[in-house]
Order: sequence, then C-alpha cells, then structure tokens
Amino acid sequence: MPGSGINRREIDKWARNLVKETNKSLERAQRRNPPRVSAQIEATSSAVTGEVTGYLARLLLWLDEREKLNPGGYTDVATFPEELGLEDEDPAILALQLDQHDLVQLLRGMGSRTHVRLTDAGRVAMCELKDLQKDRAARIRHTMDALLRWLFDITSDQTPVNPALFLATPGSYFAGTEISGTDLRQALAYLADHSLIEHVDADPTTVAITTQGTSCALAGGNVQDYVNQPRPGSTYNTYLPNAKGVIIGEQQNFTQNNTDGVDPTLFVQLAGYVGQVSPILGLSDEDRVELEHVAQNLHTEATSGNPEPGRLRQFATQLKDKLLAGATTMAATQGIQMAEQALAALMQ
Repeated sequence: MPGSGINRREIDKWARNLVKETNKSLERAQRRNPPRVSAQIEATSSAVTGEVTGYLARLLLWLDEREKLNPGGYTDVATFPEELGLEDEDPAILALQLDQHDLVQLLRGMGSRTHVRLTDAGRVAMCELKDLQKDRAARIRHTMDALLRWLFDITSDQTPVNPALFLATPGSYFAGTEISGTDLRQALAYLADHSLIEHVDADPTTVAITTQGTSCALAGGNVQDYVNQPRPGSTYNTYLPNAKGVIIGEQQNFTQNNTDGVDPTLFVQLAGYVGQVSPILGLSDEDRVELEHVAQNLHTEATSGNPEPGRLRQFATQLKDKLLAGATTMAATQGIQMAEQALAALMQ
C-alpha cells in the first residue's frame, strides 16, 4: 500500500459497514422495483473472452440447466427475463446475441425466434464460465473494474451515489454469478485504499469517484494496471500531445524524463486546468491574474528537467488556497481536488 497515511483497518471497517447498508438498501429497492437493466455484450470486461458477460453469461448457465432437463431439445428463452424480472427485455434479442457468437442455435422455423439450444461452442463456454467462477482474484478484479467504470459512467460531476444501485446492473455479475457481499466489500476497500473512491457521509451510505478514479477510468485499462504504475524512484516519461491551450505555455508537445523520484504529471495537469478555467471562476481581475501567475510558476517547475518537490508543494498549495478562498463553483471544486491529489502524490 502507498504511504498515504490511510488506515487499512479503518477502510476495511468502513467497507464492511457500507456493504451491510448496501445490502439493506438493495433489498428494499428490489421489493419496490425489481431491477430492469439491459443485457449487453462488453468485450472489454468479458467473463468468457470476447463473448459473454453480465446477464448473457447467466443466460448461458441457465440454458445449461434447462438442457439437463431436456437433452438436445430447444428451450424458450422468453422465460429467462421473466424469471429475473426483466420485463422490458426482448428475449429474441438475447437469443440473437448468443447466436451471433455461435453459442446457441436458433430454431428459425419458429416465428418468435426465442427457442434455442446450446452448440458445442456454447457448452465449452459454459464450462469456462464455471471454471472462471473459482478464480477469486479474477472475480475481485472484475468487481473493482466494473464498479469504478459504473461510477464514472453515471456521475459526470463526481456526485455521491448509493453503491447498492451497482448490484442491479450486468456488471455486478461475474462469470454468470452474482457478486457476493464479501467481493463487494473487498473491492470497495481496495478502491478507497488507493484513493479511487471516497466515502461520503449520507443516509443511505454513498461513495463518490475521485479525480484519481476518473483518471483511472479515462485511461481505459483496468484498476490493477493503473495502481501498479511506476512509483517514486522510477523514471517517468510524461507526454502530453497538442498541449497548447490546455497546458500553460506555448509548446505544442511536452515530453519530460526525470529520475529524481518525482512524477510531475499531476502538477502539469493541475497547472493546465487552472489556466484553462480561471476566466470562469468568478474571481476579480486582480485575483485571477494572481491565480494564473501561480499556475504559470507551477507549470514551469513541473516541466523543468528536475522538478523540486518543495517548490511543487509550495505552488500547488498556493493554488489550492486561492481556489478555496475565492471561488465556489464546480470548476473550482474540481481544481481543489486535483491539487489535493497532486500533493498526496508527493507523500507516496
């Protein structure tokens, strides 16, 4: 764990309590409104590589159980969404999605085209799903990735949300089975431990994606790849293409190598962001000019050959203080969070 000063025991305790509240909230929500979510194929998070995930994986296992009762026969998948309370789903589309991957064979002589039977490829995929269910590490990795991506997708402004809602989405299924409370607790604890989400006091309990969590989601990889990036003491290669207008300064491209154990990326991004949004922060002309001057100093230091940690901390702290004192907009709040993330990186 990075030396962030976070108490792992407290995080685990918080995650346990959050899962308890989440389960209670989910039970109440399900009694009022059974979950209705779209089953879909997501090649980027597939349980069986490139083929099925979420509810489609569960449908594949469901068909396997039905085939045991009727070997070699066709099964009407129309009853599948009925059993899950997915009244808005079109069973013909579910069948067609599996058919497109040669996992089932459609009984095309039927008008509704909802009668299917597993192909040999479908039986192999079903066996792979059952084997994958035993991979605890893969299950928790999937939970972390799916939960963070879901938070990013539904909250454009980092609004706190009840994680119970995640449990009613296709992403809350791994290899055709529901994610357990233990898996969810461990995923929440890991994401909080690495500052990708934060707990927000509310009733019911909520979580919010952080600026760092947003960066992870935008990176397009998985959580493990993001948190395992080189830490202080390594060589950092920072490349920001077409930076004019975003990064303060006139250069078109910024490339920097340094081996002093300081990753300047967050500070460069902070300086560029402040320079970009300063006109809409509602500051007086004098305060805005002063803010941009500090941002320019931070940018200069961060893009130098060997950034000095003390000066990075000084300028970033000044930016944070000025944003706290002189602005109350969402743009200012985002800048404050970016400053906090950059300062926290110096402590790791």
